Amino acid sequence: MNAIQATILGLVQGLTEFLPVSSSGHLILARDIMRLPLTNSLVFDAILHIATALAVIIYFRKELGRLRLTFYALILRRANIDPTEKTLFWAIIIGALPAAIIGAVWGDAIEGLLRGTVVVVVTLLLGSILFVIAEKYKRQTETLTKKKGLLIGFFQLLAFMPGFSRSGSTISGGLLLGMKRDEAARFSFLMGLPIMLGAGGVQILHLFKGGAVSEPIMPLTLAFVFAFASGLFAIHWLLKFLKANTLYSFVWYRVILAILITAWFFL
Repeated sequence: MNAIQATILGLVQGLTEFLPVSSSGHLILARDIMRLPLTNSLVFDAILHIATALAVIIYFRKELGRLRLTFYALILRRANIDPTEKTLFWAIIIGALPAAIIGAVWGDAIEGLLRGTVVVVVTLLLGSILFVIAEKYKRQTETLTKKKGLLIGFFQLLAFMPGFSRSGSTISGGLLLGMKRDEAARFSFLMGLPIMLGAGGVQILHLFKGGAVSEPIMPLTLAFVFAFASGLFAIHWLLKFLKANTLYSFVWYRVILAILITAWFFL
């Protein structure tokens, strides 16, 4: 992999990790178009996941700081804990559990089995249907609870299929449970942080155990930098966009992309 290819993959990861269009699906497609092998690509993906996780940490540093204080208060059993922060803390922990458990047990098998262009096309369309249903039945009148955090966590499981999108699935889940779009997106990013860190950390451990740390440092560095920078941009843009807009723009994008992929690879 050369520097230009690594830069492209970094930009693709950073932008599509947070926009509801599927980062894993776009990475598979980008590799196909650039004729890069999918074999052993999970290690490179780990670098990208760590970069986008860092983008979440930097962007939500104030929220994470308050959650850290809430954690300390819970440990010390203080009585004056902000109920909203306490609910958010437990909702993140509980919501991350389904994906953490499934990822730890079957994550590699699922990703290895479903990393294909046909899967991406199908899940792009299925995810679009989910977005339409979420918009049709949205209420945007309710707040986050621990139970809703868990239910949104089950929506996050859809992201194991490339093309569904972690943010798209969880934002849709939030809408179906009555949350506002931007609040659902904010919770989606915070809940996804442990998963991104865990997935990246596991793959980096595999990298060192496999003795494959001799990969060129420049492509990895470029991919990391561009994934981080574009990830920060994507988070900021999406939160602002969802305050006044629906998910339908992404539905059209996904449907058109599915048609273009079908024409490019299969016609």
